[in-house]
Amino acid sequence: MNIQESGEMYLENILILSQQKDRVRSVDIAERMGFSKPSVSRAVGLLRRNGYIDVDGGGSVTLTASGREIAETIYERHRILTAVLISLGVDDETAAEDACKIEHYISDRTFEAVKKHLSEHGRTE
Repeated sequence: MNIQESGEMYLENILILSQQKDRVRSVDIAERMGFSKPSVSRAVGLLRRNGYIDVDGGGSVTLTASGREIAETIYERHRILTAVLISLGVDDETAAEDACKIEHYISDRTFEAVKKHLSEHGRTE
């Protein structure tokens, strides 16, 4: 799974949108992420060429198996890191923003240690 942070963000947002809507379109992604439609179009094209998403004839965007795996990994990191930061006394908004930054750079080993600590000492979610 070698993908840049921006690609991970797109995949995570597509996953979240797919949980909220029956159909995810580029315009939905642009609206959620606050990006221009041309920027999203370029990113969607790259993600599609690299096999992370499919786009049907009607413009519906869906995650492929590899795209879903990355999206779910990033989203899990986001949720758990946000919860950890909130449990430390960070306000909800700042915790979510900081978790969004950390989730792309934390090593698998460190994240697994965080999850293990939470399971042994009580979950914060």
